[in-house]
Amino acid sequence: MTPEDFDKLQAIMSTRAGYRLTRDRIHLAEHRLGPIARREGYANVEALLANLWANPVASLGWAVIEALLNAETWFRRDRAPFDVFENELLPALSRVRPDGIVRVWSAGCSTGQEAWSLAMCGLETRTQLHLVATDLSQRAVDKARSGLYTGFEIQRGLTARTMLRWFEPMEDQWIVKPELADAVRFGRANLLDEPADDARFDIIFCRNVLSDMEPSRRARVLDGLERRLVDDGCLFLGADERLESDTVAFRAVSGRRGLYVKAPSAIRRAA
Repeated sequence: MTPEDFDKLQAIMSTRAGYRLTRDRIHLAEHRLGPIARREGYANVEALLANLWANPVASLGWAVIEALLNAETWFRRDRAPFDVFENELLPALSRVRPDGIVRVWSAGCSTGQEAWSLAMCGLETRTQLHLVATDLSQRAVDKARSGLYTGFEIQRGLTARTMLRWFEPMEDQWIVKPELADAVRFGRANLLDEPADDARFDIIFCRNVLSDMEPSRRARVLDGLERRLVDDGCLFLGADERLESDTVAFRAVSGRRGLYVKAPSAIRRAA
């Protein structure tokens, strides 16, 4: 891959998805695009990119973007947010919501492990959840919706007891049981786009999504999350993600790493 090709990849990732690629990832990018080139019938990555620049077909462009996204995830990742969600937030919110339903959005759900983990928490506590999970990558959403995982993927984060409670074997893999499958609604969504509806949520998980985004795009995503979150709702970011000092829409919750609530100024603005 030439530096010129990489610069064009940076531009397309930033414009369409809001993500930045640093030069130290040029070899990783070439490695990830290799399977796409072979699948689409190109001799190599250079030929794939040459055709994309000459004929910017949307489907091929998104296939390239999806290949470059960081899709790493696992069940109950970092664990502490899920403990807070299950043991503190679900009981408190379900008591004060008139219909008893807690509305949750997993924004940037990747291949689904986060969403299924949240659904397990709801079912274990007998909380009525309206759980929506979205991701930019259609391939990731398709895998998430299938509910089908390898033994390695299942055991990365779940105990054997939990695995047997919520999954059943399917050939050499494991698939979510019907009760769990019915608890999540998956779909594709770009966090840079205007929402397709006016749904608002009590809790939003947007973990490990913002760190690789361009600062200006990150601000746009946070603004969208603030508008989708109810005034007394909670936002979870990744354990190592931090909001810039000029981000006034949210404030961190002391003693709860990665947990944010709306700042008073944001609530007044909405009113």
